[in-house]
Amino acid sequence: GAGACRCLGLVMNPSRIATVARFLVKYRNAGILTGVALDDPLFADVDAATIPDGMPDDFARDLEALGPTFVKIGQSLSTRPDFVPAPYIVALERMQNEVSPIDASTVRSIIEAELGVRLSKLFDDFDDVPIGAASLAQVHVASLHGGRPVAVKVQRPDVAANLREDLDLLARLAGAAGLVTDAGRRYGFGDWVGEFRKTLSAELDYRREAENLESFARHLEKYPRIYVPKPVWDYTTARVLTMEYVAGDKVTKFSELRRLEEDLSGVATELVRAYLDQVFVHGLIHADPHPGNVLLTPDGRLALLDLGMVAHVPPRLRDQLLKLVLAIVDGRGEQAAETFMHLSTRLEDFNEGGFTREISQLVAQYSSSHGRGMSEGRLLLELSRIGAACGLRSPPELPLLGKTLLNLEAVCNALAPDLPVERVIEEHLQDVMQRQVKGMFSLNRIASDALEVQELVRESPRRLSQLLRTLSDNRFRVHITGLEESRLIESLQKVANRISAGVITAALILGAAMMMKVETSVRLFGYPAFALILFLVAFCMGTFLVLSSLVTDRRARPKEDRDPI
Repeated sequence: GAGACRCLGLVMNPSRIATVARFLVKYRNAGILTGVALDDPLFADVDAATIPDGMPDDFARDLEALGPTFVKIGQSLSTRPDFVPAPYIVALERMQNEVSPIDASTVRSIIEAELGVRLSKLFDDFDDVPIGAASLAQVHVASLHGGRPVAVKVQRPDVAANLREDLDLLARLAGAAGLVTDAGRRYGFGDWVGEFRKTLSAELDYRREAENLESFARHLEKYPRIYVPKPVWDYTTARVLTMEYVAGDKVTKFSELRRLEEDLSGVATELVRAYLDQVFVHGLIHADPHPGNVLLTPDGRLALLDLGMVAHVPPRLRDQLLKLVLAIVDGRGEQAAETFMHLSTRLEDFNEGGFTREISQLVAQYSSSHGRGMSEGRLLLELSRIGAACGLRSPPELPLLGKTLLNLEAVCNALAPDLPVERVIEEHLQDVMQRQVKGMFSLNRIASDALEVQELVRESPRRLSQLLRTLSDNRFRVHITGLEESRLIESLQKVANRISAGVITAALILGAAMMMKVETSVRLFGYPAFALILFLVAFCMGTFLVLSSLVTDRRARPKEDRDPI
């Protein structure tokens, strides 16, 4: 057990490694993380016929039993239809993130240790019974001195250390999968685990979530019916988050009578527009906007909760995602395929013709049905699935955006079932594009472009003079950096060393065999001592040569190509 830990380069509980190993062995042939094929019907459950009944639900329950890290992994995998079959995605979406609460004395001691003050001096009242308990934290209602109600989110003890241990193990396993399995190389499991690790690490620091609350509130000021609770910074640390308490009902649990008495289509429309602005204007994707994180307040507003997992989208990627969604809603399949290829990483076996044909047919089907039967979110997830089947690795932001749009659709269906969500998305994206075009002619943008033109005009004569002088002196050279020279030299040296070691080993064996016939009085186990020593040395060298070849040699990584964004 301890030796296995040292081989993995980790210091952790050997029983934990054994538990994870048993889980992986159990589901090694369950059809998970195997990718998809275009032979399947486009909108059918992928590989559903080949997956035993109940296996996806068992997989989800076993993930829950492994603890918080694997619960989060299951939630993240549910957004990746490009390498997780549909039956497993359905089971993972039903995973519960609720666990038994920790005792009140532990909660109080964590708060006092983090804030450095006794609980009675912090709060006028503190309810020991939590209103929610999840795998990473639980939430209590309290009131500050003066009567202001707040919600206090407290991280479970030792959860950060356990997560780091599990993530270290997963990183090693993902790296091994990337070296020895085709699926690991194809879908970049190591890169995915690395991104997952950064996202989860950010979620564990509640100061980040407090910053997200402020950012979302600032960006959504133009939408008065969308509310984000404000953090209380003096009562917030890395493990304790205190924010305004918001009373309300989950959008899936308010009464049918209220839906009949109030017209909620307006607030649902504002929610869609607000989220589209967050993504395509401000570059923030709320990674988990499911109905349980949206409350309908008594005054008819929507409160957004749990902003711990937020993905940041760079401006150029943001523009490309907007271009892709606009091409989809306009029914321009070929342009959608071209934009998707520009965003993604091309693998060695990329089938460009097949991908363009499939995407064009998919977008045409969506356009002819005017979005009935398939939303924009579902379509983006289908794009990722088809891309994976054709040899394209999509950026992680794309399926995340698709999942966000699907969750928004679920919230809107709960609030206003007759709301044409597709039309709201299309109209607002057109408005976002118009605002971006107008922004190109703003004074700041024009001044920035003018400065770049001025620099180009000022530097051009000098650069042209340098180029002509280099040509006239016959000093113009072209450097080709396609070959990694140091890696090539290193590989040649490794080949030469192994050939030399093999020749020496063979010479030792031949020499020892010849010396076996020489009569000598010095013997070991009845054989000439010197010949036997040569045999042992040759055996050790040969064994080392074989083991080093098996352990350290690796297959060449498949060729990957990505356009600059």
